[in-house]
Amino acid sequence: MPAPNDRMPAPNGILLVDKPGGITSHDVVARARRALQTRKIGHAGTLDPMATGLLVLGVGPATRLLTYVVGLDKTYAATIRLGVATDSDDADGVETARADAADVAAVTADALRAGVAALTGELAQVPSRVSAIKIGGRRAYDLARAGEEVELEARRVTVSRFDVLDVRRADGVLDVDVVVDCSSGTYIRALARDLGAALGVGGHLTALRRTRIGPFDVADAVADLEPGMTLRSPAEVAASVLGAFPVTADEARDLRHGKRLTGAASRLPSPTPAAIDPAGRLVGVVERRGGDVKSIMNMAEESS
Repeated sequence: MPAPNDRMPAPNGILLVDKPGGITSHDVVARARRALQTRKIGHAGTLDPMATGLLVLGVGPATRLLTYVVGLDKTYAATIRLGVATDSDDADGVETARADAADVAAVTADALRAGVAALTGELAQVPSRVSAIKIGGRRAYDLARAGEEVELEARRVTVSRFDVLDVRRADGVLDVDVVVDCSSGTYIRALARDLGAALGVGGHLTALRRTRIGPFDVADAVADLEPGMTLRSPAEVAASVLGAFPVTADEARDLRHGKRLTGAASRLPSPTPAAIDPAGRLVGVVERRGGDVKSIMNMAEESS
């Protein structure tokens, strides 16, 4: 048994995980806690059980960086089934309406392109009634499953890309493979619902995979959560998301002590960059205060 001073340092960093289908994001967090032997793990946005793809987990002190990851743009690959509507707007829900096969067959390529174009750009989107949005302190999906009426207000979202990759017709439905680039808070299930409604045949999501969050790609994620996994350093992640602001050892000490860096604002590469000390460690996140620079979030000093 190692002596107290020889114990391994607590894990601290960011973990990219490729979530499989059929489990919740909280299940992934629980598995990561067991593998890394720490309770202090959080996530930067969940995925539904049926969805797969990228989850960004913060471990140890690096959980403080998740607030800067949550709002990043995202990319999804999805399959929309036109011709059938469900109460959850996805395949996990109960079928609520099915269009006549003739009506689905009448959906032309031009009509599909027009429907997709109308859902591209800045939108006022009503989230799915089984979303995690809170209403009076309760999740919308809990209210919906309890049989209560759920009315959600429209939210402003941006869909910067909504491309059709493939279309397949079979058994009276139309399956449409798409890729979507969108702002945080966009519901792909709602896009499926709204596309089906616009075409007059109903629609829901049958597959969803998140492939990107900001600068992070699912190709770099781990699928198996095992002891000894390599975490991305807080400095690497913060710099990639916020931009790097190199500081001297003296400046790092001053920032950690709550002091301003006089006249340093002209060096800032972005509004709230990551201050990185000469050893490559994350000091914290800083911002301009007049001509000076002040820390708005400090990280605990890492051992060398």
